[in-house]
Amino acid sequence: MKKQILSLLICVLCVLQSISQNSPQKPNILFIFADDLTVETIGAISNNTVKTPNLDRLVANGTYFSHAFNQGSWTPAVCAASRAMLNSGSFLWKAHQQSFNPQESSSKNIVTPWSIHMKNAGYNTYMTGKWHVNAKAKDLFDIAKDIRPGMPNQTNKRYERSFIKGEKDTWSPYDKSNQGYWKGGKHWSEVIADNSLSFLADASEKEDPFFMYIAFNAPHDPRQSPKEFVDMYPPNTIKIPANFIPEYPYAEAMGSGKNLRDEKLAPFPRTPYSVQVNRQEYFAIITHMDAQIGRILDALERSGEADNTYIIFTADHGLAIGEHGLIGKQNMYDSSMRVPLIITGKGIKKGYQTNVFIYLQDVMATSLELAQAPKPKNLDYKSILPLASGKTSKSNYKNIYGAYLNKQRMIRTKKHKMILYPSINKVRLYDLQNDPNEMIDIAENASSKPIIKKLFKKFLQLQKQTKDPLSINYNSFKQ
Repeated sequence: MKKQILSLLICVLCVLQSISQNSPQKPNILFIFADDLTVETIGAISNNTVKTPNLDRLVANGTYFSHAFNQGSWTPAVCAASRAMLNSGSFLWKAHQQSFNPQESSSKNIVTPWSIHMKNAGYNTYMTGKWHVNAKAKDLFDIAKDIRPGMPNQTNKRYERSFIKGEKDTWSPYDKSNQGYWKGGKHWSEVIADNSLSFLADASEKEDPFFMYIAFNAPHDPRQSPKEFVDMYPPNTIKIPANFIPEYPYAEAMGSGKNLRDEKLAPFPRTPYSVQVNRQEYFAIITHMDAQIGRILDALERSGEADNTYIIFTADHGLAIGEHGLIGKQNMYDSSMRVPLIITGKGIKKGYQTNVFIYLQDVMATSLELAQAPKPKNLDYKSILPLASGKTSKSNYKNIYGAYLNKQRMIRTKKHKMILYPSINKVRLYDLQNDPNEMIDIAENASSKPIIKKLFKKFLQLQKQTKDPLSINYNSFKQ
């Protein structure tokens, strides 16, 4: 009898082992996050001269979303609002009211963050780099290393630059004595790559799938990188944006005036040369970041985990850097609202580009679907897997909403963008199909009145959907 029971147990164990061996392993997820990266900065798809051979690798091996948006911000630190939305899965104004809790909570104002959902799904979670979320990363990830603040420390010299062509500059992006990205002795982007390589080496020896949250501070200012990268972009070779103007006419009304820190990075009025130098340093730190991403991708290949890993790359928001007379991201123009977004992995269409509307924060819902994790009840964003796998071509969102403090509001459709400046009851309207650079405001044209009225109606619906607290009265904005 004992022999029969023993034989039965052995059979059961063999069956269980067979089931385990034949069950598909959950995929690893490698999330790479940039800061201040506008949509036109991937070499493979942009019109400028920026060099990104490793991001180009991802574009070739996956699906590129050209119309991924951030919803905006309740603070001049747009990155903080973006990351709160990203890690909560909540739309802008709901995310503003919420706090993170490592444990499940039934309170509508306390949410379980993205990393904990991944941990509960059986993932080994890792984070390195910029966090800038109102919670401690070490409490939310299994491993959190070299967690960085919102931006590297600044120096007064960076704001005192004259940007006069022919005169010696008073500040250098590769002078390590200015600290910033060099604080601690090694460039922060290189530290992130070093950390990622170490984790990948360890993770390849473990059975659990991994979730890596790799967050670069780059290319946020102060835009510093080694001299060899800066020298790749001589200022006189850099094109001035087609929509460059010396000053934006409504900068003060929209909260992006001369006292905003980001806007102090170039003199007023803007000059073509100051934009060229800012873009030189911007492109250089992007290429330097791209080199570090290349190191991470190569390490993933060496680890043997590449075939079972989904890679998602995006940024928290874009940056004007000379467009429309602006330097920062506190505005509703595409250069600041749109970011590149790439996903690669099994079942993802390769070399495919799409202009469907998504929000960058859709990556949380996407990763939870990949992890076969339960969908949180309060999740506002949607998975992009059906789009990236070719199962559908329908946009996740019919129209896009945007907001900044109580100073700006925006609705974007496929054809039009309407921007509102409530403090001065100003409407700006652009025909994006005929004016993709948003240069010609047609709001005062008689033929635009029905368009504006229709867009207002749609905007009010988005306000309700996003729980926007600002009262907007159409009659106040009549031209």
